[in-house]
Amino acid sequence: MSTPEPAYVARLGLNSKTPLNLVKNMPGYTTPVFKGKEEQRALVEEEVASKGFIPRELVAGEVNWFYSNLGIDDTYFQNESHEVISDHILALFGAKIMAYTKHDPSTLVIDLERIDERGNSATFIHSSAPGLTSTEGPGATCEARIDELFLDPSTPEKAYRLETFRSAGSISATASQQLRCYFVTKCDFPKTKAEIVPGQTEIRSVSDSNFLERATKNTLDIYQKVMSNVETRHGPVIEVYEVEGTRKRRLVIGYKMGATSRFFSALSNLYHFYSLYSTGKYVEQFANGITIISIYLNPLPNSSAPPIENSIYQVMKEASLLFCLPDNPFFLPKSAESHAVQEATYAYCGWVFAQHFCNRLGPAYLQLKNVLNESDPTHAEVLNNIKRRFREETFTRESIAQAIHAYPNLIRLLYVNFAMSHYPQSAEASKLGPTLSYQRLQTVQPLSDEELYDKIRRSVPNKQELQVLESFLIFNKHVLKTNFYQSTKVALSFRLTPEFLPEVEYPKTPFGVFFVIGNEFRGFHIRFRDVARGGIRLVMSRNRENYSINQRMLFDENYNLASTQSLKNKDIPEGGAKGTILPSLGAHPRRCFEKYVDAIIDLLIPGQTPGIKEPLVDLFGKPEILFFGPDEGTAEMMDWAALHARERGAETWWKSFTTGKTAATLGGVPHDTYGMTSRSIRQYVLGIYSKLGLREKDITKVQTGGPDGDLGSNEILLSSDKTIAIIDGSGVLHDPVGINRAELIKLAKARLTVGHFDVSKLSENGYLVKVEQHDVKLPSGEIVLDGTDFRNTAHLRFKADLFVPCGGRPESVNISNMNALIDEDGKPYFKYVVEGANLFFTQQARLHLEKRKVVLFKDSSTNKGGVTSSSLEVLAGLALSTEEYTNLMIFKDGKPSTFYQNYVKDIQAIIVDNAAAEFQCLWKEHTRLGETKPRTQISDELSSTLNSLQAELEGSDLFDDEPSRRGVMRRAIPKTLVDEIGLDTLLKRLPDAYQRALFSSYVAAHFIYKYGVNASSVDFFHFAKDLAK
Repeated sequence: MSTPEPAYVARLGLNSKTPLNLVKNMPGYTTPVFKGKEEQRALVEEEVASKGFIPRELVAGEVNWFYSNLGIDDTYFQNESHEVISDHILALFGAKIMAYTKHDPSTLVIDLERIDERGNSATFIHSSAPGLTSTEGPGATCEARIDELFLDPSTPEKAYRLETFRSAGSISATASQQLRCYFVTKCDFPKTKAEIVPGQTEIRSVSDSNFLERATKNTLDIYQKVMSNVETRHGPVIEVYEVEGTRKRRLVIGYKMGATSRFFSALSNLYHFYSLYSTGKYVEQFANGITIISIYLNPLPNSSAPPIENSIYQVMKEASLLFCLPDNPFFLPKSAESHAVQEATYAYCGWVFAQHFCNRLGPAYLQLKNVLNESDPTHAEVLNNIKRRFREETFTRESIAQAIHAYPNLIRLLYVNFAMSHYPQSAEASKLGPTLSYQRLQTVQPLSDEELYDKIRRSVPNKQELQVLESFLIFNKHVLKTNFYQSTKVALSFRLTPEFLPEVEYPKTPFGVFFVIGNEFRGFHIRFRDVARGGIRLVMSRNRENYSINQRMLFDENYNLASTQSLKNKDIPEGGAKGTILPSLGAHPRRCFEKYVDAIIDLLIPGQTPGIKEPLVDLFGKPEILFFGPDEGTAEMMDWAALHARERGAETWWKSFTTGKTAATLGGVPHDTYGMTSRSIRQYVLGIYSKLGLREKDITKVQTGGPDGDLGSNEILLSSDKTIAIIDGSGVLHDPVGINRAELIKLAKARLTVGHFDVSKLSENGYLVKVEQHDVKLPSGEIVLDGTDFRNTAHLRFKADLFVPCGGRPESVNISNMNALIDEDGKPYFKYVVEGANLFFTQQARLHLEKRKVVLFKDSSTNKGGVTSSSLEVLAGLALSTEEYTNLMIFKDGKPSTFYQNYVKDIQAIIVDNAAAEFQCLWKEHTRLGETKPRTQISDELSSTLNSLQAELEGSDLFDDEPSRRGVMRRAIPKTLVDEIGLDTLLKRLPDAYQRALFSSYVAAHFIYKYGVNASSVDFFHFAKDLAK
């Protein structure tokens, strides 16, 4: 059997009158002619007859029907042995007998399958009605199994190609069913690795030998073009070809291996939805990591569906949505309740939104909150536990899905409501005539928001289901822009206005929320000001239970991290922000990160390429720039994100898009190399010593976070105290007389854990317990049963003057264990605590320790050196042109430029000055209040005051006073940058929003640090007079 091949003629347009690609009706794959077919047929006849199952007089007829009338491709006969073919003929005959006994030929079901034990090939043959997705029997799972077993796991090292055909003839004279045959073969790529140059790879150099034998020149030409586009794009490349003189269409889709999953099987559901059927389908893999799917589509005869001339463009458009979410429980085989792909994708997004934002707490929680005192640690913990319980029990993923499945017509109306706001009606689209999806929108009478809400309220009696459907309406009304209708994308992204967040749960309203949904992940980005920066965190799950917890708490964790970040970012231009990505179990974390970044960039860069990245409907109406930084699991990915932003066209801001970039190749300023975060922590330690007249060498210290980490290593290298215990990922190191400092310095410089400590350097009462050890006897005689359990609670074990947590999980000291840091006499284990690691103590634990006279400085004040460094890295990226950035920030021959070295020194000096100024301000305020207010509270008030003043200044006209503006900018921008570029040039280049933020943050911080949190307007008047100097 041969399939029509497009010989490329021209790309003409997008509507049905002028097809995208017109191609000649020629074979696209040469059908192999099996020369030994007749000899094989004779052997098969003998084999079938010898089994005795089919009466001898019928054997020749059955074998002949199988070989000649079914229309099975010669690929099958060439690949299979005569024994396997005999078994298949016997199985087919048996199925016919079974259908005959039921007096119903339509019950004839064929299921023939063979998977090579060595994993080199597989054959699947089953009965299949054209244009229908099988919901039961072997056909219902066949394609999904091929995806799972062969296509999804394919890599350039081990890949599988697929050919599948519909038989030309019917199963028997009495049954009209046709057979669908699938042939899977392992790819045989060239032994010599081809040079891969994105956009220029020669297709033959990376092709499977079987493909090259069968593909015609015209197919190679088409695939070459698709491959070149895939190599230079992040999303799928989707092309449609009209076969000249027929109604047949060829759909060709190319993408990077592993970029989606279960896609091949999902495509069948898609074209069946539009009453199309396929005669041939091919999945080709290439050694450069690219997959190309080709499907020949025909309209079902006598169908009432829209003509293929229209519906093919819908298939093309919706294939991009399917690529993002192929495994969508709301896109079902065609039935009365089934949704089109757009509606099903919308339903999926609403499903995820409802999981996070259905108002789960309700009035009962609010009443309880009003009765309890949140400043009381016990009450706060009770409220927190109740909040978690409500979230676990009120709305589950399953109950939300049930509500969506129960009201398909309401989901359809909600989708239309969404589409009426976000479906792009660009000039380009109007030239082409409305697409089928838009025509479909017009067939449903759109309701106003009030009418729709009223209809939902009257149609849904169950209160919980009503709340689910109401959340869809909330979603619709708070989406400002989305890539939902963009032709190529790798994940769905939505920019939300956060006014829908209930104040009872989220007392501080963010500036903006990005919501990203991919097939194997979901994610958020929250920022509290227009100009904001924060890390992107991968939230990994150990098992299904842990994943469920992470899923429920994802937005809350993101919100809390961003809120904490905004406290820490108080004296820099960028407000607090944070991003979180939750990969599904088994998902590839880096792939999730890349899709998350690309989907967000879709909303930051206006689309300008028809058919690829079109303009979006932008209800926000202003340009936005986000600044990403490294966080848990993403430190190695910052380089890629910056370079990808540049590839996507962000020429002015790719350099500042991410911080934590590689210093030598991308001009980043690594915190660990230059001890940026540790320098601010150190100012608090030194400040305590100075204020209390202490000598560092006399101070005993406990530290979490070992010499292998950024904070841990730099704390060791910068200090000269008597460290008695260090706890890190490898175990617990303790020596009551002080751990040998020379050995610690050696580990810190090599970035090794305490597990590598030379135990011969310990005193007789010292010990090292590693996490993998069991039944370890300590010098005291105590037996440690499990090293991991011992490590996890060791921070509650030791007494010392100073505790500096430089690593460890958030909330390691909390309301349930904080009393472990108080001895039987009521005396705290530590006199001083400088919180280096983020959120190591809960707020309740901090206040509890301060009540017992512990001098404690919290994380948002102490460890801001890292965010200051990142902020100034952003400034360099915004201020320098690409050429200047390359010359000044990127290393030459592995060495930094003089400019880079001086800029780093400027950053270090600013970190030290800011940390020292805040320490003095906090100490002074605590003393002024007679030590009655905890430093933790003063620190929070200081951050809030600074943030409020900064916001007030951004909205004031003080920035418009040119002398003041220039005076502040000259001092706020590092001297090295001003000297190199010039203040006038810098003021022209920096975005206006960023300049306002920089001006306001500098003025607010220097004013508050000088005059204190209770400064008067008179104080500000005197302060403002000097700004222009």
